[in-house]
Amino acid sequence: MKYVYFFLLTAALTFTLPSQAKKMAATPTTSYIVTTDYVKADGKTDVTATLQKLIDDNPNRTIYFPDGTYLLSHSLLTPADPTKAVHLVFANFAVVKASSNWKEDGGALIRLGGKHPYNSIYINGSNYGIEGGIFDGSDVADGISIESGRETRINNVSIKHVKVGIHIKKGANNGSSDADIVDVNIVGNDQKNSIGVLIEGWDNTFTNMRIASVNVGVWCKTAGNSFKNIHPLYIFSPTQDYPSSCGFIVEQGNNWLDYCYSDQFATGFKLSKDICVNLTDCFVYWYSGKVPFQTAIECIEGSKLESFVYGLHVGFSSDCPKITLLKAEKGGKGTLLNIKAPNREYSEEDVSEAYIVNVK
Repeated sequence: MKYVYFFLLTAALTFTLPSQAKKMAATPTTSYIVTTDYVKADGKTDVTATLQKLIDDNPNRTIYFPDGTYLLSHSLLTPADPTKAVHLVFANFAVVKASSNWKEDGGALIRLGGKHPYNSIYINGSNYGIEGGIFDGSDVADGISIESGRETRINNVSIKHVKVGIHIKKGANNGSSDADIVDVNIVGNDQKNSIGVLIEGWDNTFTNMRIASVNVGVWCKTAGNSFKNIHPLYIFSPTQDYPSSCGFIVEQGNNWLDYCYSDQFATGFKLSKDICVNLTDCFVYWYSGKVPFQTAIECIEGSKLESFVYGLHVGFSSDCPKITLLKAEKGGKGTLLNIKAPNREYSEEDVSEAYIVNVK
C-alpha cells in the first residue's frame, strides 16, 4: 500500500510543479510593485491619485507598468530624495496618456524629481528614472521633465503629441542636472512653439534620439552637454512656421555635438554670440527646395564664428532660391574644416570663404 501512496504522491508533484512554475513565470517579478494590482489600465479610468500614492508609499522600489493605457488628469511627481526615490519601468506597450480634462498648463506627464528635491550621489537610491513605455501628451501636456536630483536617467521611451518632449530644468548641483537620455523618440504637436528637447540644466548626455513635428529640435541653454546621433526632422504643417524653425539652438559654449543631423529645418545649427561649440561629422539636409531659404549654420546677432566645425556634410536642395552655408560676421577665431557641400554659389550673406578649409 505504501508503494501505491508513494506513486500517487510522485505523480501529483509531477503534474503540479510545472503549473506552479508557469504561474510564477507569468508575474514580471515579485520584487516589483505592479500597478495593475491597484489600477485599471483601460484608458477610461483616471488613475492619477492611486499611482501617486503608490509612488509616495513605496520608497526605493521599482514600480512596473504592464501593457495598457494609464489615464492622467495631472502630473505624476517622483521624489528626488534618495531615501524616497522610486524607479519607473514600463512595458513596451504601456501608454501614459493625458486626459481631456488635463488640469495643468504646460506641465509634464511625469516630473522626475518633482517633489522632495535633493542633491547627492552617495546615498543609495540616488540613481532613478524611467525605462520604456509610451507617453502621449494628447497635445495638452508635455512629455517628461527632470526637476531635481542628479544622474537621472531616461531610456527607451517614446513621447508623442507634446509641446515639449523632454524638459531638463536647472539641476540640484549648482545648476548641474547630470542626466543621461538614451534611445528616445519624440513627436511634437506640429505647433510653432513645439520643442523636442529643452535643456536648462548643465552637464547632460543625449544619445540616439529621433525628433519630429516640432519647430525646434533641440534648444540647449546651458554648457557641458554631449550630443551624439540626434536627428530632428521638420515636417511641414499649416500650423508650423518654417522661417523660424531650427534643428539645434545652442546658447552657451563647451557643448559637443557628434553626428547630429538637422533635417529640413530652415536653419540647421543656430549658435549664440561669442560661444565656442564643437560640431563633428554633423549633417544638414533639405529634401524639399520649395522654401524661402536654407541655412546650414547661423551665428546669431550678427556675431562671428568662434566654434570648431569638422566634417560637416550639407545637402542643399538645388531648387531653393537662397542657400547659406555660414551666416556670420567675418574675422572669427572658429574653423570650418573638411566641409562637404554642393559646388554652387552661396548667398550674399554667406561668408564661408573666410573660414572654410578644404571644401569638397
